[in-house]
Amino acid sequence: MEFLDGITSNFLKGVYECFQFEMTADQLLINETRKEFNGDYTIVIFPLVKTLKKSPQEIGSVLGDWMVKNDPDTIAHETIQGFLNLTLSVNFWKNQLAVVANTPKYGTSPQNGQKVMVEFASPNTNKPLHLGHIRNILLGWSCSKILIANGFEVIKTQIINDRGIAICKSMLAWQKFGKGMTPASSHLKGDHFVGDYYVRFEQEMMVEYKIFQQSPEGQSLMQSLKKPDVDESAFWKEYKNKYFNEYSQLGAEARKMLVDWENGDPSTRALWEKMNGWVYDGFEETYRSLGVNFDKLYYESQTYLLGKKTVADGLAKDVFYTQNDGSVWINLEDAGMDKKIILRSDGTSVYITQDIGTAQQRYADYGIDKMVYTVADEQDYHFKVLFEVMKRLGEPYANGLHHLSYGMVDLPTGKMKSREGTVVDADDLIADVIQEAKDMSAERGEITSLPKDEQEEILRKIGLGALKFFIIKVQAKKRMIFDPKESVDMQGQTGPYIQNAYVRIQSIKRKANESTQNDVWTGYNGLLEQEKTLINHLLQYPYIVKMAGQQLDPSSLANFAYELAKDFHRFYHDVRILNAESVEAKAFRSLLCDQVGIVLASSLDLLGIETPDRM
Repeated sequence: MEFLDGITSNFLKGVYECFQFEMTADQLLINETRKEFNGDYTIVIFPLVKTLKKSPQEIGSVLGDWMVKNDPDTIAHETIQGFLNLTLSVNFWKNQLAVVANTPKYGTSPQNGQKVMVEFASPNTNKPLHLGHIRNILLGWSCSKILIANGFEVIKTQIINDRGIAICKSMLAWQKFGKGMTPASSHLKGDHFVGDYYVRFEQEMMVEYKIFQQSPEGQSLMQSLKKPDVDESAFWKEYKNKYFNEYSQLGAEARKMLVDWENGDPSTRALWEKMNGWVYDGFEETYRSLGVNFDKLYYESQTYLLGKKTVADGLAKDVFYTQNDGSVWINLEDAGMDKKIILRSDGTSVYITQDIGTAQQRYADYGIDKMVYTVADEQDYHFKVLFEVMKRLGEPYANGLHHLSYGMVDLPTGKMKSREGTVVDADDLIADVIQEAKDMSAERGEITSLPKDEQEEILRKIGLGALKFFIIKVQAKKRMIFDPKESVDMQGQTGPYIQNAYVRIQSIKRKANESTQNDVWTGYNGLLEQEKTLINHLLQYPYIVKMAGQQLDPSSLANFAYELAKDFHRFYHDVRILNAESVEAKAFRSLLCDQVGIVLASSLDLLGIETPDRM
C-alpha cells in the first residue's frame, strides 16, 4: 500500500545497513498490528531468520532500533517472536490524513486508456424483471462503476432476448385471450402485462394437458411408455415437454408463430413489435427506479444469425471440423472440456454461435480490450467453452473475456418459478423495501417534521440502499437468501446502518464552526487510538477499490464501507467532537469526520447506493 512506501523503503535500507543483505519489497510482509499488542504496523521478520542465521528477537531488536533512529515516522518498536511491531508518530497519521483531504477524487485512478464492456441485465421479453435480475443488474452496475474508478472507459450493455418460443407463448396467449386489452387499459406496466400472458399460456396448456392425460389416447400412451417403478404423476411431469412439442394444440400454434416470425410474416412481426414495445417501456421504468442505464443495447433478433461466417473461417483454420451429417463441431477435450456443436446439421445456429458473433460485433463496434458477462452460475460451462473458442479463433480480446458468475437468490419462503407466476417481481420488491423503510422511519419518528416530498425521497434512498447493499455484500458466487425486513435493520450489516453514519457526519458538519488549516494541522497533537483507526481505514480505500476492480468483487467494497461505518459509530459514541477539549481537537475531529463522510459516500456510490443527508 502506497502510504507505507516510506516505511518500507527505510526498513529495506535498514536490513542492508545492519546485515549487509539486500531484501526486496516483494519479500516484505506488513500487516496492521493485532489489537492485543503495542504498535500500528507489524513487519514479519521470519523470512530473514534463515538467511541471516540469527534469532527473530535479535533481528527485530536491531532493525527496530535502526528504524526509530533513522525513520522519521517510527517512534517505538516491540518484537514478539518473529513479528516486529512499529509505533508510528502523530505526524505520520496527520500527514496521511492531509493526503486524503487534499487528493481530488480520493481512491480513484487516472484513465488507463483501456475499454471494457460490461454486459448485465439481459432479460427475456416474455416476463418482467425479477429478484434474480436485480442481483444481476446490481452486480453489473457496481462493477461498471468500480472499473470506471480504476481508470477504464466502460461501455454498459445488455443483450435483450426478444425472440424464441417463450416470447411466442406470451404473444399467442394475448392473441387468444387478451380481448384487445393493453397495459394502459389494464393499468399495468407493460412488462407485467405481457408476463401475465406468459403465465396464462402455461395455465391454459396445463388444462389442455390434463384433458389429454385422461383421454384414451393419453392413457394408452402412458401405459406403453411408463416404466414399472415410476408412478403416473412422475411420468406426466417428465413427459410434459414432449407433449408440448408433439401433441399440444397450443404448442403447435406457438411453434407456427415462431416459424412465421422467422419467415418475416408481417402480422406476426407487427404483434411482436407491439408487445415487445410494451415490455421495453416496463423495463425502462424499473431501470430508472434502480438508478441504472445502458450505453448500448443489443437484441437477439438482430444477433442470432451472427457467427455463421466465423464458422467458415474456423473450418479453414482447422479450429472446427464437420461431421458426416454436416454439423460443425469443436473438440475441446485437450482443454479439459468436451466436444461442442457450433452449427446444426440444418445450418441453424446454437447459442454459442450467436455469442461468438456478438462478441466479434462488439469488438467491431467499440474496439474493446475486455468484456465482462454478468450471467448466473448455471452458465459457467458455457462461458468456459466460449472463451476457449475465442482464443482458438485468435480474437485479439480473447484474454480479456471474463464471466462474472453469481449464485441464485431465494426468499425466506423458497425458490421462484417463472412459468407458475411465483417469481418475486423486481418492482414489487423495490416497493417492499421502501415500505419497510417507511415502517422503520415511523417507529423512529426522526424525519416527520420534514416536507412530505423530502421524506419520500429520503425513504426511497434508504429502501433502495437497503436492497442494494444486502445483495451486493454477499460474494457473487454464493447463493443467497434475501430478506426485505432484515435488509433495513439500522443495527446490522446493512445499507441503512452505513447511511446513518454518513447522516451523522452531515449533522456534525452543519453544527461545526469553520476552522483554520493551522488549527487542524499544527495545533492538535493528542491523537487518540479511535482517530488513528479511522485514518488507517481511510488509507485502505484506494487499495480496496483497486482490488475490487481487479477481482470484479463489489462485496469487498461493501464490507469496507460497513467496517468504516462501524468504526465511525464507535468513534461518535466514545469521543467528544463538537464539544471537544480544545478548539484544535474539535477542528481536527471535524475534518476527520468530513473525510470519513466523503469516503463513505464514494464507496456507497460505487455500489450504486445514494446517501441521504437526514434519516
